[in-house]
Amino acid sequence: MLDNSKEIVTKSLQALRDDPTFLPELEGEAREKAFTSLASIISTPNHVHKSYLRVRLEDNRVERIPSFRVQHNNMLGPYKGGIRYHESVEESEVEDLASLMTLKNALHEVPFGGAKGGVVIDPADFSDKELYAISKKYVQYFSEILGPEKDIPAPDVGTSEREMDWMMGEYKSIHPGQRYRESFTGKSVMNGGSLGRREATGRGVYFTLRYLLHDFVKDNKDWLGERKSKYAKTALEHQDKNLSVAIQGFGNVGSVAALEAYRCDYLNNKVVAVSDKNVTLYNPDGIDIPNLIRFTSTNHNNLPITEDEVKEANIKADIHNRDELLEVECDVLIFAALGGQVHKGNMKKIKAKILVEGANAPVTEEADEYLNEQGAIILPDLLANAGGVIVSYLEWLQGRETQFLEEEEVFQELTTKMEKTFDTVYPQYFDNHHSLRENCFIHSVMKLSTIIYRQGKLYY
Repeated sequence: MLDNSKEIVTKSLQALRDDPTFLPELEGEAREKAFTSLASIISTPNHVHKSYLRVRLEDNRVERIPSFRVQHNNMLGPYKGGIRYHESVEESEVEDLASLMTLKNALHEVPFGGAKGGVVIDPADFSDKELYAISKKYVQYFSEILGPEKDIPAPDVGTSEREMDWMMGEYKSIHPGQRYRESFTGKSVMNGGSLGRREATGRGVYFTLRYLLHDFVKDNKDWLGERKSKYAKTALEHQDKNLSVAIQGFGNVGSVAALEAYRCDYLNNKVVAVSDKNVTLYNPDGIDIPNLIRFTSTNHNNLPITEDEVKEANIKADIHNRDELLEVECDVLIFAALGGQVHKGNMKKIKAKILVEGANAPVTEEADEYLNEQGAIILPDLLANAGGVIVSYLEWLQGRETQFLEEEEVFQELTTKMEKTFDTVYPQYFDNHHSLRENCFIHSVMKLSTIIYRQGKLYY
């Protein structure tokens, strides 16, 4: 659910306004003015950069491709956010995603601000050589605003370590003799990337679910039993259950989350359905995820779409339309595709009682309200898909120090960081009437507001 930034901030500040422990120094008229100022500062981006990349294609045609870099807020540190290559990219979407990055970093206490970039293309329409030229042009056009201490991009939808390697190489050429290794994160390990960065988002998504049902509920079972919350009831009902999991999207995030679920010894779960842009595969007895990943790795990352391909993948599954995944009979639904997947038209068909947002904004506002009323637990994107930016921060640090962590050290740092956030927001969620998403937003806005006030930014 990607609300308008102003609406998110306004609602969060309204919840904080009457809290006497929040900025107690501000009273009366001064408090009212401060809250008005905070709403204005946090809800608007600092900079919106737009350019039309001039790119010569292999057939010698020249195209002008719209591109964006939105720098939302840098109160906590350098701007940070991915660059997506997708035909649906538009300025307002990039602004909202940049604001979401600001809030996400504040929630998890990652010392970065929020930014986002986008290029309006379908990568499938361009050759590798043309994508290389587009990536270089993006850095050339925005080189003055990017850098290790200014704004550090990362991969997003339609981009990967390959594009980050290309972009870092171009940044290095434009800025000879300057620090460059930390200018982009999500790079290949050979080019200074962090071990575990590719898997970080997917592992973090599944860890969010695992920690809730295994660690938090297990450690707080009696306390949860005393709560009147419908969410507490849902959590307790699913703690010891044989969980069936469906995953929308089988790319970098979805496939890793699926493998984590398949291998998990903490929860008794099985992956009963997966989907991509072409198909849904369903088996109520569980799908062999390692075999499926081996198939997709040699099939352009596509799931099998025919009976012969299912046999070739050495799995057992029925073939369904891709959109049927959302209506599958399951306990947990993990989103790892694009936004706006659950909406007014299909929200009443969702059978899962726990939804995990590995993608950004897969549940619309209306669907979010409806599902919360039904007692569904929605682990929001702000909370669940932060693994990428957390490990990006570790990559940035490793680049500065030129000392690199082992993969298990990276994941230990990741889980420790996420656990700290969970232990802050889960008790609040189960103990009051706010949704988990609202609790996360409130905590983020509280953190940002406090920093803004302490740094004196409300006086000028």
